[in-house]
Amino acid sequence: MRYLLRSLKLRLGLMAAGLGLAAVLSAGLLLAGLAEISARMQALEAAERRLDRYSVLSTEAARYLVVATEALQSGLGPQARSERLSGIAAEMAGTFARLQDDLRAAVAEAERLGLDEQSRRATTGLAIARMQAQFAVTHAALLAPGGAPETLRGYLDSFAMNADPNLNAAVSAEIRGREAIRAGIVQLRHRLSVAALALALTAAGLAAGAYLALIRPQIRRLDRLAVAARRIGAEDFAVALPEAPDEIGRLFAETNRMAAALGRRRAEIAADWARLNEIIDSRTEALRAANEALAARDRDRRRFFADISHELRTPLTVISMEAQIGAASPDPGQAAAFATIRARAERLSRQIDDLLRVARSESGQLELAPVPLDAGEILREALEAAQGELAAAGMDAALGPLAPAPVLADPAWLRQLATGAIRNAIRHAGAGGKLRLELEPGAETVLRITDNGPGIAPEARERLFDRFARGADSPGFGIGLALARWVMEEQGGRVEIESPVAPPRRLGDNPGCSLCLALPRLDDSPE
Repeated sequence: MRYLLRSLKLRLGLMAAGLGLAAVLSAGLLLAGLAEISARMQALEAAERRLDRYSVLSTEAARYLVVATEALQSGLGPQARSERLSGIAAEMAGTFARLQDDLRAAVAEAERLGLDEQSRRATTGLAIARMQAQFAVTHAALLAPGGAPETLRGYLDSFAMNADPNLNAAVSAEIRGREAIRAGIVQLRHRLSVAALALALTAAGLAAGAYLALIRPQIRRLDRLAVAARRIGAEDFAVALPEAPDEIGRLFAETNRMAAALGRRRAEIAADWARLNEIIDSRTEALRAANEALAARDRDRRRFFADISHELRTPLTVISMEAQIGAASPDPGQAAAFATIRARAERLSRQIDDLLRVARSESGQLELAPVPLDAGEILREALEAAQGELAAAGMDAALGPLAPAPVLADPAWLRQLATGAIRNAIRHAGAGGKLRLELEPGAETVLRITDNGPGIAPEARERLFDRFARGADSPGFGIGLALARWVMEEQGGRVEIESPVAPPRRLGDNPGCSLCLALPRLDDSPE
């Protein structure tokens, strides 16, 4: 038992239980008080409603007496009296019915208030019932044929003499009941206030006692633990907290052991750190040497491409110039041959430029030079560049209508991408295949190259844009589409693959593949 009282968990649990009990009692008192007040407020509302009905009944009875008296004085017969009084009589019958329902509910409600209150409400109901019975007799006499006027006036006078006392008695009783309900609400509120104050003082006393006797001493101990934690965080492991048999005391003991272990570990880490620094220094030196060797190889590679370009351009320039001179020959056949030689030399020069661009893209030195150009001309040049390969493959190539489509792009790169798409279609569509080049102008100019090959599987379409990704039957290193996406996005455009091709654009029965190069249209209109 003594050990249990030393347990901080048990003491905190008892304190929480006491405060919880006070909270439960307060909540129960509040709920009971609210329920009782709600019931009394409903009774008060019902009393007010009955008073309103008494007022309505009084008004309707007065109207009935006035109209009935006027009908008798006018000498109207039973049928005419019925027509005049039936509406008012129906209203009074409805009011009587609602009052009886209210009074029955009031009698049932008064069961918990005692026999006296129940008897008072039952007496009120009897008074209203007598008034209703007398009204029924009077109204029946007025509607019956053959009644003498003096007799009918007697019925009306009797009803008038008895209606007021009955109504006044019911109203007086209802007012007394209403005032009694109000007084009960005031008394209940006073009792609830006193009980709530007592519970509040009790809870405050419990909270103050728990704080002074339990919480404040533990907070001081936790403050000592916080100070010790800050010292450990500052790598001061010379910590000695007082140990005790409760939970915080055991935490103090664990903190002392942790500080001692950290002190030992710090010494071991210092030794390991010194050895690690030696290893890092040696590895850094090796990495630096490897980076220098790699940079040298990269410089040699770029120099190789530059030298190859220079060595190839010089003879090509000479060939182009000689072919230009030969094209001026008066012999038509000889001039045509030299013109063909010149065109092939210029095409080979462009391919050398393409090789250099690819090399620069791999070395991070890719540069774009966008200029205003007509996208249709790029499609026409790409088709001309691939005519020999198309003829060798036996493919049928068609060029759609080329409306003016100004865009801002690098002509060499855009032509290379279109030519690469044509060669890719030749590789996949095969002999006897079909190829169509289309230009779709608009807010966005689209260069579309469509073939009638076997198409591309949906799951492989997006993967083809990854660098070095390619199909199982595709030669090369797979940089085409990845490079195409980069080039198009750098110029504000996009590249997409559609496979299978939509039926309106499909060339034959095969699924086919369509490569779209899209660029924003260049607006030349003056502002």
